[in-house]
Amino acid sequence: MSAGGSLLAAVPAAGALLLTVAMRPREVGAVAPLWLAVVRAALLTGVYAVLVVELLGALHALTRPAFAAAWLLFLAAAATAAGLRQRRATRTAPTLTAAPRPVPVGAVVSGGSADPPAAVERGATGPDPTPTRAVRAPSGLLAVALDAWRTAGRGERLLVGAIGGLVLLELLVALLAEPNNFDSQTYHLPKVEHWVAQGDLDFWPTAIHRQVTIPPGAEYLLLHLRLLTGGDHLYNLVQWAAGVLCLLVVARITAQLGGSRRAQLLTAFVLATTPMVVLQATSTQTDLVCAAWVTCAATLVLDGLRRRTGWGTVLGLGAATGLTAVTKTSGLIAVGPLLLLWGLAQLRLALAASTATPGPTAAGGDRRPRPVGGLARTVGASVLILLVAAVVVGPFLARVTAEFGHPLGPPRLRESIPMERHDPQSILVNALRIGHTAFDTPLAPLRRAGAEAIIDGAGAIGVDPQDRAITFGREIFPEPAWYPDEDRVAFPLTGALVLIGAVVALARPRRIDPEQAGPLRAYAVVVLAAVLLHTSMIKWQPWGNRLILYAVVLAVPLAGLWLDALFRRRRANPGRPRARRSVATLTAVTVLATSALAGVLALSYGFPRRLVGAGSVFTTSDWDTRFLRRPQWADEFRWAATAVRDSGAGRIGLVQQNDNWEYPWWLLLRQPDGGSPDLVALQSVLPERPAADPSSVDAIVCTGSRPACTKLVPAGWRLEFRGYVGYALPPGR
Repeated sequence: MSAGGSLLAAVPAAGALLLTVAMRPREVGAVAPLWLAVVRAALLTGVYAVLVVELLGALHALTRPAFAAAWLLFLAAAATAAGLRQRRATRTAPTLTAAPRPVPVGAVVSGGSADPPAAVERGATGPDPTPTRAVRAPSGLLAVALDAWRTAGRGERLLVGAIGGLVLLELLVALLAEPNNFDSQTYHLPKVEHWVAQGDLDFWPTAIHRQVTIPPGAEYLLLHLRLLTGGDHLYNLVQWAAGVLCLLVVARITAQLGGSRRAQLLTAFVLATTPMVVLQATSTQTDLVCAAWVTCAATLVLDGLRRRTGWGTVLGLGAATGLTAVTKTSGLIAVGPLLLLWGLAQLRLALAASTATPGPTAAGGDRRPRPVGGLARTVGASVLILLVAAVVVGPFLARVTAEFGHPLGPPRLRESIPMERHDPQSILVNALRIGHTAFDTPLAPLRRAGAEAIIDGAGAIGVDPQDRAITFGREIFPEPAWYPDEDRVAFPLTGALVLIGAVVALARPRRIDPEQAGPLRAYAVVVLAAVLLHTSMIKWQPWGNRLILYAVVLAVPLAGLWLDALFRRRRANPGRPRARRSVATLTAVTVLATSALAGVLALSYGFPRRLVGAGSVFTTSDWDTRFLRRPQWADEFRWAATAVRDSGAGRIGLVQQNDNWEYPWWLLLRQPDGGSPDLVALQSVLPERPAADPSSVDAIVCTGSRPACTKLVPAGWRLEFRGYVGYALPPGR
C-alpha cells in the first residue's frame, strides 16, 4: 500500500470523526450524547458510502479518482459542519451556578453526559443547592475521561483496561493478518474485484451465485478501501470498526435502560470477551457489520420510548434499517420487532398527549392536541423510515429482481437457508439444535448427552432432526462448535448471562431497576421475539452461531444490567444471609473471569488468525496466512498461476464450483501495473448471463473437480492438475 493510499484511506475516518463533532445532540438530557453522536455519524457515513457506490456504479465510474473526490467532498462537508457546530456551542455554552456534583456514572462510557436520574448510581448525591461562583461545564473529552477515571473504582478500571487491551490487540491482528476467511475467498472478496474490473455493479456470469445474490453492504465498504489503497491490506478494519461501534452502542443501550457506569462497563466487557466477537473483529466476514447496524437501530428506538421522535432520528432509523438490509437480510429479523416497538411507543405518547390537560393559548382558549395528528405523524414517520431504507437497499434489490424475477434471489438461495417447515414441532427441534450449538462447550460428554436428548425428543414428536427442510445443505447435527473458530465458535458464557438477564427482565424487571421496569420488559420482549423469529426462519447449520450474532449483541445489555443489579443488591442488602450473597457474587465474578480468559484465548489461539503458536501473525508469511484454512493449496495456486503467466495468456477462463476459492486468482494473475486480470467464467448459474466460450480464452484455471475442468477444456489443450488446482493451455503455449 502506497503512502498516497494510506492518506486516502484516512479521509473517511477523519470525516466520520468530524461528523461525530457535528452530530452532538442539542437536546437537554440526552443519554450518552457522545455515543449518540457516534451512532449518527456512523449511520450517515455508512449511507454515504453505499450511495456513492450505487451512484458511481450506475455511471460506470468505480475508479480511484472518483472515490477519492467523493471522500474529499465528504471530508470538506464534515469539517464545515463540525466548525459550525463548535462555533454555535461556544456561543451558547452553559454556565453552572451550583457546586459541581460527582461525575455521573455513565461518564466514562457515555461521554461525560449528565445522564437521567435512573442512570445515576444509587447513593450518588445531587447538586448542592447553595449558589456558588459560575463555572463553565467541561467540554474537553480528555478532561471528561480523566475525571471519569479518577472517580472510577478499582473494578471499573479493571474492566476498562480489559476492554481496551482486547480492542487494541484485535487492531494489531487486523492490521498484520492478510484476509483469510473461507467465504471471503469464495465470494466476499471476488465480488469486490469484479466491480473494480468492470467499473460498475452489473452482474456477471459466475458459477458461484453468492457473488451476486448475497446482499453486498459490507463489500461496498471494502470496495472503498480497495480503490483508495489499491489492495486489501486494510480490509479487516471494517469488521474491527464495526466491533468497536457495537461496544459503544450496547453501552449506550444499557444507559438508556437505566444502567449505571458499572453496568455499561459490564455490558461492554461481556461483549468484548465473547469469542465470536473477538475473532470476527479481525475478519472480512460481515456479521459484526450487520450487528452494528442492528444495534444502531435499537438505540434510536429506545430514545423514542419516552419522547416523540424528531425527524432527524426518523431518518436515522431509516438509514439503520436500509444498511441492515443491504448488509445481511437476517438482521431485519431484529429490526422488525424494534420498529414495531418504536411505533407502539410513539402512538402511546401521541395518545397520552391528546388526553393531557390542555394548556392556554394566546387567545385564552384551550390547546388540546388532536389524536389524529399524533397518528398521522407516526404513520408519516413510519413511511419515511421505509422510504429511506428503500433508497439504501432498493438499487441492489432492483438488480436482483431484474435478474432472477424475485427480490430474494434464485430459488436455490430462497430454499437453502430459510426454514421450509413451520409446524411447531419442527420449529422446536430447530430451536433446540441452534441452542445446543450456541451453548457448546469442550466437555464432549455434555455435548453428546444434549445432542442425544434432542435427537430422541425429535423422534418422539415425529420430526427427523436431519430433515433437509430444517437443516442446511447436507450437514449433520450435532457438530462441535466449542473451538475458537471465527465461523463456528460457541458462546456459552455470554449466552448464559444473556439468558438469565432476559428472564429477570421479563419476569422481575424491578429487581434490575424499578424506574425502568417498562422499558426493560419491552426490550427483553424484542430480544426474545428476534430469537424466536430467527429459530423459526433460519435452518440449523454448523456455522449458525455467527448468523445469530446480531441477536447476541442486541441482548448483551440485559446481561450487563442483571450483573450490575446482582452486585448492587449485595452491597445494599447486608442483612441477607452472607453465604447466599457470597455464593451468588463469587459465581458471577468467576463467570466474568472465565469470560475474560475465553476472550484472551480466542485472540491468542483463535483460528484462522492468532497471536501465538503455529500460524501466528508474527511468524507466518503473508501468502501462507491467506491459506491457513487450506495450507496445501498455497503452493498449488502459485504453481498454476506461474504457468499461466509464463504462457503470456491475456484472457483467462475460470472453472470452479459454488464453494471454491476464486480470490487467489485475482491476486496472482494481476497485471504488472497492478490492473485487474481479464478473468471470465466458463460456467454460469445466471440464466441471463451466459458463460464465455472456452475457445475464446488464452488459458484456463480450475479449482475443485478435475472432471468438471476436463469437460470444458478444448480438444488438444494440455491439462495439468495438482490436488485442488489445475490449469490448461492451448498448443504452443
